[in-house]
Amino acid sequence: MTSNAGKNEIFVWIWLPGATTPIVAGKLTKLNQRVIFTYGQSYLNNPTAIPIYDKELPLETGAQEKRFGTEAMPGCIRDAAPDAWGRRVILNKLLGAKAKTVDAGVLDEFTYLMESGSDRIGGMDFQVSPKTYQPRLAGQASLEELRRSAELIEKGELLTPELAQAIHHGTSIGGARPKALLNDDQAKYIAKFSSSTDHYNVIKAEFMAMRLAKRCALNVATVKLTKASGKDVLLIERFDRELRNNGWTRKLMLSALTLLGLDEMTPHYASYEDLAELIRHRFTNPKETLQEMFKRMVFNILCGNTDDHARNHAAFWDGKHLTLTPAYDLCPQMRQGGEASQAMMIAGNDRSSRLVTCLDSAKNFMLSDAQARQIIDAQIRCIKEHWEAVCEEANLPPMDRALFKDRLFLNSYAFEHYQTSSQN
Repeated sequence: MTSNAGKNEIFVWIWLPGATTPIVAGKLTKLNQRVIFTYGQSYLNNPTAIPIYDKELPLETGAQEKRFGTEAMPGCIRDAAPDAWGRRVILNKLLGAKAKTVDAGVLDEFTYLMESGSDRIGGMDFQVSPKTYQPRLAGQASLEELRRSAELIEKGELLTPELAQAIHHGTSIGGARPKALLNDDQAKYIAKFSSSTDHYNVIKAEFMAMRLAKRCALNVATVKLTKASGKDVLLIERFDRELRNNGWTRKLMLSALTLLGLDEMTPHYASYEDLAELIRHRFTNPKETLQEMFKRMVFNILCGNTDDHARNHAAFWDGKHLTLTPAYDLCPQMRQGGEASQAMMIAGNDRSSRLVTCLDSAKNFMLSDAQARQIIDAQIRCIKEHWEAVCEEANLPPMDRALFKDRLFLNSYAFEHYQTSSQN
């Protein structure tokens, strides 16, 4: 190990499709403001090797730099780095009480990659050694202890070494909300906790959105609702892991942000129109995938999820093909006024959270106006028909049912200038 290992030089390990153990793929080197990636010769000589992402890091010799975007880190690597919550946990670990008042930019990307847990989203990990893989493992902790740890981190308080190790395991998963990773013999889960800043039951709202999306025939992650210390916890079964007889495989994943050639500095340029074009040309089963993406776009509007940014869409990558992952992070957002906007543009520069905006974009998804209306009307009927049943699943109190239906699901602004069929 050189003196630069872990600081200016780290090694990228990868799980090839179907593999339960990783191999080293290459090396990341930091040179001032530049980040250089170089595939290892042993990896290039491996007949089963695949590019981490062919549009950014094609499988070729020599040093490579990011080919698009404004940040130095290649998007396909940045996708495996921790997001807002994971960075808060890492800051808490490294800076203690100071963590609550410092900006996340005080640490560089290499530090976040090396300080985050090894069971990260997708099929990569980062090590100081090109020869020995040593995973950064979780400590033993109950769901109640993990929830309590998340509360302490939000308050900027220090954790015991045991709890710090356990909550640290989940630093590599995305998103801004408090969360942790849980495993059992047959499945792996992401556990989402309530936040001290919540003004409504965000956990139950997301659970209901995911369950209603499933009933509306969308391909979504499996979720269940549980409790820890009397508080709601959402468990999301991970779809980037598959249990085999000899262990767990990991699926490589790429965010829509990376696929669209964007990064953390340019997310506002992301559009469903551009994503649809990419699906037509590069995804498996493009016709069915386009329809699925249109359904998700419509459902986001009907459930009040305006946080549909490009990191909340992703594809599996097997070295040749992109395949849309199940939907995740369908999180209804409470709003005070009528008007709302989606995080991604829908039709041209229009991102207004209205069904008519979806109709204007239908042609991008190879749908006629009549086909698009059929999808929209079917979702409206489905949400209405299954509303009470899903409220019962969530054990949602009557007051919250009225609040959710008025301010989250089927918001009146979504229907502006849209005429549903007489069946609705």
